[in-house]
Amino acid sequence: MYVASTRSGRPGASSTLRTAVPRTVVLLGTVSLLTDVSSEMVTAFLPVYLVFTLNMSYLQVGMLDAVYTGATSVLRMVGGYLSDKIGRHKAVAVAGYGLSAVTKLAFPAVGASAAGLSGVLAVDRAGKGLRTAPRDAMISLVTTKEKLGRSFGVHRMMDTIGALLGPLATYLVLTSLGTKPGPIFMISFCFAMLGLIVLVCFVRQPPKAEAVPSASRVSVKRSLALLREPGIARTSLAALMLGLVSIADVFVYLVLQSTTGVDPRLLPLMPLGTALVFLLAATPLGQLADKVGRWKVFFAGHVVLLGVYLLLLGPFGGLPLAACTLLLHGLFYAATDGVLMAHGATLVAPELRASGLAIVQTAQAVGRFTSSLLFGLLMTQLSMASAVLVAVVALAATLITVSALIRPAAGA
Repeated sequence: MYVASTRSGRPGASSTLRTAVPRTVVLLGTVSLLTDVSSEMVTAFLPVYLVFTLNMSYLQVGMLDAVYTGATSVLRMVGGYLSDKIGRHKAVAVAGYGLSAVTKLAFPAVGASAAGLSGVLAVDRAGKGLRTAPRDAMISLVTTKEKLGRSFGVHRMMDTIGALLGPLATYLVLTSLGTKPGPIFMISFCFAMLGLIVLVCFVRQPPKAEAVPSASRVSVKRSLALLREPGIARTSLAALMLGLVSIADVFVYLVLQSTTGVDPRLLPLMPLGTALVFLLAATPLGQLADKVGRWKVFFAGHVVLLGVYLLLLGPFGGLPLAACTLLLHGLFYAATDGVLMAHGATLVAPELRASGLAIVQTAQAVGRFTSSLLFGLLMTQLSMASAVLVAVVALAATLITVSALIRPAAGA
């Protein structure tokens, strides 16, 4: 059981209990839980809405997913730099969460317009980009190095509870009220606002003495100079390369639905399988990463992802295939999402923590942005099986390349 400690009377104080994580981590986990209910309601609804309601092509879906992923890229860097520069990680995070919350009211207004949907998705993901680096920096700044994997694991576990509840809420709304988008987006907005309230009212900024010991030394030049540091450079390159050969979740679920032949109305429930495994595995794998090496666990997670793609080729069918695929998909996220940030946090000084994590996050986002476009194009030009086969070969080749050429910092 993970508990927040308040023994020292200040946020982020570490408990002497072996299983404790800082209070700030639990509160940020609560914020992410509520926000993820909101965002995953929309994410679960989009495949049904785009493919079966708006009859969009796979290429259009890929372009929209690219916007959804890539819009975070630039603002991750901006959010990281600003929070380091002013020493107010919480303020930048509030701006990002608030921006995403407001967009939920804009989705019904744009209707079936692809351009309108692209614009709203871009703004929504821009909010995510702005908040992610300062949030993860706060987690790392209140956690000792030895427990980074655990703290990020607990945060991602709570985040994933929201990811589990979001698709379930979408399914319940769809079965009760039909496929009209209005109720989905309004309920999503309410959850986003609850998360924002928790962040504003209960989460405290880490003390400046701990977070930014010398804010005057933070500059654009010094932040960009992190790209020349071997640890950040290698980690960012690996994140970029692996992101480039990762199939977007929306396509994983669409291919899985086609391969298994399950009812399209069950598409919003597929993320539940991934989220449930992620929920159960995030903390144990975070603890394992602290013990055996965070890079090793991150790399192993992508080997598991290769297994997901092989299963999408349909060695067997029906619900057993769906269960096996979603199990491995959840393990992939549990082994990589928080673990990558825990690894990155060991490579950057505290006063540049958000900037350093933003560089790694941006590299990964750029890779996934490009991947969404390319795989959408493959799905349009090739058969579904052929497109997946290309992804299998690309991921296998990238894993071999990363293993042979890229080495993480010692002890990370």
